[in-house]
Amino acid sequence: MLELDFTIRTVALGAVLLGITSGVLGSFAVLRQQSLLGETLSHAALPGICLGFLLAGGRQLGPLLLGALLSGALAALLVLLFIRRSRLKTDAALGIVLSVFFAVGIVLLTYIANQDHAGQAGLDAFLFGQAAAMLPSDVALMAWITILALALVLVFWKEFKAVSFDPGYSVSLGLPVLALEVLMTLMVALAIVIGLQLVGVVLMAAMLIAPAAAARQWTKGLGSMVALAALFGAVSGLAGALVSASARGLATGPLIVIAASLLVAASLLLAPERGLLPAAWRAYRARRKLPQQRVLIDLYRLAVAHQDPGYPIEQGMLASLYGFDPGAVLAQLRRQGWIRPLSHEPTEQAHWALTEAGYRQAAELWGR
Repeated sequence: MLELDFTIRTVALGAVLLGITSGVLGSFAVLRQQSLLGETLSHAALPGICLGFLLAGGRQLGPLLLGALLSGALAALLVLLFIRRSRLKTDAALGIVLSVFFAVGIVLLTYIANQDHAGQAGLDAFLFGQAAAMLPSDVALMAWITILALALVLVFWKEFKAVSFDPGYSVSLGLPVLALEVLMTLMVALAIVIGLQLVGVVLMAAMLIAPAAAARQWTKGLGSMVALAALFGAVSGLAGALVSASARGLATGPLIVIAASLLVAASLLLAPERGLLPAAWRAYRARRKLPQQRVLIDLYRLAVAHQDPGYPIEQGMLASLYGFDPGAVLAQLRRQGWIRPLSHEPTEQAHWALTEAGYRQAAELWGR
C-alpha cells in the first residue's frame, strides 16, 4: 500500500508539473495560431527516442529524452525554414514535417522491435505514455525543466508578448523576431519532451493546446490567460492521475487529456463573455428587449416632435401602429420606471408618457 501511494504521488506530481509547463508554453502557441505545432513536434520526437535507444544501447530515460529533444528541435527549425524560405503555408510545412518525422520514427521502432534486444520492451509505450514507470528522478528532471521554462517566460515576457500578437510591429521595434520565434518553438519542444513518458507522442499535442484554449475563453489579458492555462493544466494532470489510480487498467495519459478536454468543453459552454450558454442568454434577453426599445423610441420621437417630454400617447394608437396590443410591453416599461400612465380628456382611453428616466433612456437608445 505504501509503495502504491508513493507511485501515485510521483505520477500526480509529474502530471501537475507537465500541466503547468504545457499550459504556459501552449498559450503562446495558441496565440501565434500554431496549434498544429505541438502535434508536429510531439510526433517528431519519436525518431529521436528510437535513435537515443540505439545509441545508448538500452532504455535509459536520459538518452531517450535527449534524442527526443534534438529530434523535436530539428523538426521545429525545419518548420521555420520552410515557412520563411519557401512558398509553403504554415499548415503545409507543419503537415509535411509531422508526416516525415513520424514515418521515420515508425520505421526505426519497427527495426528495433525486430532486433534481439532485451531492453526494447516497453519502448512503444512512448506512443501513448506509461506513467506508472515514472521515478522520482524523472519528476526531479521535469521540475527543473519547468523552472527553466517559467524563468525564460518571465525574462522574455515583453518580447514574447510582442512577437505573439504583432510580429511586424516587433520587427519595427528592432526585436530579433526570428531568434525569439526559434526560442519559443524550442521551449514547446522542451515541454513535449517532459510529457512523453506521461502522455505519449500521440496525445501530447492535446496537453499543449487544451489548457490554453480553455483559458482563452475566460479572459482577454495575456497574463491572466497564461496563469489560468497553467492552473487548468495542473488540474487536468492531477485529476487524470488520481482517476487512473482509482481503478486497475486505467491509463493515466488519456485520462489527463480527457480531463483537459472536459475543461475546454466547460469553458466553451460557460465562459461569461465567450461561452455559448451566456451568449445564448444575452441573445434571448436582447430579443425580449427589442419590443420595449421600439415602444420607448416611438414615445421619444413623438415627444420630440411635439416638443413636450411628457407628451401623452394613447395606447390604442400604439396598438394600431404595431398591429398588436402593447399592454404587456407598456407594463414592463412602467415597472422599470420609464413610462407613467395618465388620463387625457376628453377620451377615457389609457394614455402613457415618458418619465424623466425614460426620456433619458430613450434618448440614449435613439442616439445609438
